[in-house]
Amino acid sequence: MRQEYTQPLDSPIESDRNVFSLLDDRARRTPDESLIEYVGDDGKWKSFTPVEFRDKVIALAKGLIARGIKPGDSVAIIAHTSWQWTALDMAVMSIGALTIPVYETNSPAQVRMIFNDSNVKMAFAEDDVQRDKIDVVRDSCLDLKDVYVIALGAIEAIEKFGQGVTDEEFWQREKAVKGSDLATIVYTSGSTGTPKGIELTHSNFVFITISGVQFMHDALNKPGRRMLLFLPLAHVFARFMELVCFAGSMTLGLSSDLKTILTDFRTFKPTFILAVPRIFEKIYNAASQKAGSGVAGHIFSHAAETAIAWSKVQQSGQPIPWVLRIRHAIYNKLVYSAIMQIFGGKVEYAVSGGAPLNATIAHFFNGVGLPLLEGYGMTETCAPAIVNPPKGYRIGTVGIPLQGVTVGVDETGELCIKSRAVCAGYHNHPEITKAQIVDGWLHTGDLGSIGADGFVTLTGRKKDIIITAGGKNVSPAEVEASVMVSPVVSQCVMVGDRKPFIAAIISLDLQETNTWLKSEGAEPVKDLKEASENPIVRAEVERAVNKANELVSRAESIRKFEIVPDEFTEANGMLTPSLKAKRQVITEHYKALIDNVIYAPKSRQ
Repeated sequence: MRQEYTQPLDSPIESDRNVFSLLDDRARRTPDESLIEYVGDDGKWKSFTPVEFRDKVIALAKGLIARGIKPGDSVAIIAHTSWQWTALDMAVMSIGALTIPVYETNSPAQVRMIFNDSNVKMAFAEDDVQRDKIDVVRDSCLDLKDVYVIALGAIEAIEKFGQGVTDEEFWQREKAVKGSDLATIVYTSGSTGTPKGIELTHSNFVFITISGVQFMHDALNKPGRRMLLFLPLAHVFARFMELVCFAGSMTLGLSSDLKTILTDFRTFKPTFILAVPRIFEKIYNAASQKAGSGVAGHIFSHAAETAIAWSKVQQSGQPIPWVLRIRHAIYNKLVYSAIMQIFGGKVEYAVSGGAPLNATIAHFFNGVGLPLLEGYGMTETCAPAIVNPPKGYRIGTVGIPLQGVTVGVDETGELCIKSRAVCAGYHNHPEITKAQIVDGWLHTGDLGSIGADGFVTLTGRKKDIIITAGGKNVSPAEVEASVMVSPVVSQCVMVGDRKPFIAAIISLDLQETNTWLKSEGAEPVKDLKEASENPIVRAEVERAVNKANELVSRAESIRKFEIVPDEFTEANGMLTPSLKAKRQVITEHYKALIDNVIYAPKSRQ
């Protein structure tokens, strides 16, 4: 490695513990505290103590045993974030079976692929909509036996099945689960467009969870700490944060509806928030829109400028000028305090992950009084590997390694990670495992640098994967190839890195377009500009895009496209010799179109 940095552990972490032991230990440490809180059918917050939740998990685990789930069997969950998701997940893993999380937005084709690749034997669906996805492909999922619907009493049914299983049978199964055993297979986008299953062990989860608690002890362990979690639990980062709450002393609030998130902030009053950058962007934009364009808008604009300026000076380590201090204090009373109330008024820290964080947004919230601690990790590292510390955080970096984690930069500039949290491998793909994990080093596909004090800065992406502002990893190859099947399309280049949704820039083949127009009984066009403006051609492109979108989830689909009146060639640098589009070149060339048309900022009303 050209550069290397290790963050030492404060205390040793046992290597042979299983995930259930984190919950069991919490039940013994703080049996009567509030562990999990959720909004009930009456709109009020309900809660489980650690003992109540552990007993619920054991009851479900007994039911799984009664239904024939054995160690190593795969059980899928397709549902929104809820206590039921968490309880089922813990129950599955507690008896040595594997949880297979599936996003609610996955298409039936993706469900079929995941179920067959991981040999799913039992599945839990949120409701009829999710069950219908399974039913569409059920005949081709040969290992699948039972399907239960959470909204139709699945929890109660599984508990009923388990009443004939003794405590002794459960504990015998639980004690047999070792740290080296697989706990879950999490599917993430690969460079080819086909999701790859990441094999994560109990030891992977336990190590990184306890490391995280040691790293952020004050934020996670002081009395009265509360975290509101609203990311989908199919995302490994969300599951990691649940386990952090179990291993520490936090109360975990679960929410899944972004339409109610502001109400949930206000009523739950978190001290700690985990979110993707898009959430903070939405809150910033909502505050700006609410201020409007009159006097209030003028005040907000100056308040935002002051917050950003204050943050930049604070980050530089220089004394803050007295004029800026006074302006900041005034706006704190007029504007910032109201923004902090949006989060419930108690929040001290927020961790931003899953996608790059815009520096302006980071400086704004830091200046308002809410440090956004940016971090970095992958499914392959069991979520986080690097994060900014609560004290001494640096905007523009992704922080320093968690305790017990080593980061390196190889001779090509690629960021590499070595730790006990690095995955066991890629399910059914030993060749990818061998290529990606070399001598214990996970090659991340990202380019970066490491400072002398361990702070990591990302400098680019080696992989051709788009990461949206919502944290969704999107591999564009499959959708792009589908769009280019259309007779009028020459090239389709998807964009959306750090943006709120996926879009596409599409070029046309003039000769083929005219041939197609004639076949449709329409008049030919004289040039690419006329072709790009032709409503018949646009309708055909839209048809091709809609068809391609059927292959993927909504978050991965093309939501908007622009047809450009240009030809992509090797001569103008847009194509490689093998006629593949150069994404970076095209994205830079059409930067104005992307920023000002496709993702046009919303004007204030």
